[in-house]
Amino acid sequence: MTKNLNIDVDERGYYGRFGGAYIPEMLHPNIEELRLKYRKMTADPEFKKEFDALLKDYVGRPSPLYFAKRLSAHYGTNIYLKREDLNHTGAHKINNTIGQILVAQRLGKKRIIAETGAGQHGVATATVCALVGVECIVYMGEVDIARQAPNVARMRMLGAEVRPALSGSRTLKDATNEAIRDWINNPEDTHYIIGSVVGPHPYPDMVARFQSVISEEMKWQLQEKIGRDYPDAIVACVGGGSNAAGAFYHYLNDDRVRLVAVEAAGLGVDSGESAATSVLGTEGIIHGARTLLMQTDDGQVIEPYSISAGLDYPGIGPLHAFLIDSKRAEAISVTDDDALAAALFTARTEGIIPALETAHAFSALDQMDYGPDDVIVVCLSGRGDKDLAAFTTYLNQLGE
Repeated sequence: MTKNLNIDVDERGYYGRFGGAYIPEMLHPNIEELRLKYRKMTADPEFKKEFDALLKDYVGRPSPLYFAKRLSAHYGTNIYLKREDLNHTGAHKINNTIGQILVAQRLGKKRIIAETGAGQHGVATATVCALVGVECIVYMGEVDIARQAPNVARMRMLGAEVRPALSGSRTLKDATNEAIRDWINNPEDTHYIIGSVVGPHPYPDMVARFQSVISEEMKWQLQEKIGRDYPDAIVACVGGGSNAAGAFYHYLNDDRVRLVAVEAAGLGVDSGESAATSVLGTEGIIHGARTLLMQTDDGQVIEPYSISAGLDYPGIGPLHAFLIDSKRAEAISVTDDDALAAALFTARTEGIIPALETAHAFSALDQMDYGPDDVIVVCLSGRGDKDLAAFTTYLNQLGE
């Protein structure tokens, strides 16, 4: 049973009315080259062989699908965790950077740039650049550099140059702006590895395809564990939305599966300090795509806020904008305090310290309805090592 809803991107890069490529003329040759070549390139048997081998032998896939026994007992349902935190570099981001570095090599690019918020995409990009021996420059907001210091150290250890974004809120949006400026100035030898399902076409589709390995594995893992290849619900955090796109991908047209996108409410949806784009956003253009974003009446971007650097973004990817707008997916917003509480509860219930981004997804379970026989998969997108400073502050506030 599937919905009569075409969720595949069209040739111009649109999911319904969201997507496209709104780019400076200087970048048109790069984007057009990618658009014309990426699907043919990634469908090539030699590409697939190299990609799959690296995912298996370097990244460590497949990532386990773990039955969370104590969480399940607490919530009175059946909760499985897709353990992307166990990948090399500690998050789902490596799936995409492996794919994109292979694309960059085939395009003859010798210099790689990237943006990062939580630092996991920066680490994953620095990792693959070290793997193949190319120059790597990562743009990161000055605020995020301070709050994600362990990942900054990892990037530098791997040989990447970390350049601070000093404008605006000095977070992910601003790092993306700086990366795009760099690409405009260096279009011929540089490939921009975008870390999420955002940006101009073909990036949202290309990143979703590289991340679709998550749901591809889920299908056969669920078949092995419960005797059917689909869950009742998939829960994933969404900033730009790459882990959610990967977890949803092979179930997009299967309406037996509830898709739950979890956003950062920050200090509260109506507090003025939030990143809950699905609630606060309106249709507009950001970083090369038409999507939902938080903006003023005259189109100025409203600065987002979240304790989680990876969810601190004023928009969402066009695929997610389409899924939410069409009611195929539902959005839940989670505050900083609830995400911190969920992280602590998960750590002490399952012995797993999740990233602050993933903690939002765990907290959403408190807002959902489900039955005792339901099967819920939470995409555990990353591990919490990088967020220990925030967790330590939280524990101190609790007097522990």
